[in-house]
Amino acid sequence: MSDKELKTSDSVVMEAQPKETNDEAELARLGYKQELKRDLTLVQNFGVSFSIISIITGIPSLFLFGLLTGGPAVMVWGWVVVSVFTLCVGAAMAEICSAHPTSGGPYFWSAKLSTAKRAPLASWITGWFNLIG
Repeated sequence: MSDKELKTSDSVVMEAQPKETNDEAELARLGYKQELKRDLTLVQNFGVSFSIISIITGIPSLFLFGLLTGGPAVMVWGWVVVSVFTLCVGAAMAEICSAHPTSGGPYFWSAKLSTAKRAPLASWITGWFNLIG
């Protein structure tokens, strides 16, 4: 039976309440109510990710510099090494995101992971690093 269907009990009709998910319970523990719809399709998710990565603007600006200063081999192996470290950072951020599922993103995480005294500074630094890339 779906959440929208009606249940009957002793001739009383009640609407079934949707069950609270683990994310909603965690948000309630943090003092928030879930309001963000999480229903991006695969194509929408790819579009947002691709626009954030900014491949189109990154290649022309750095390709010539890499070829002149290190050559093709340095560019290939540099890409491999940087990709491994980028995946490590992404895995760490994904773990934090799954533990604190809020729409505030990195600012909220950095505030929660730092001490109460340094939370505003940690969020401020995270915001600026996020802005400048």
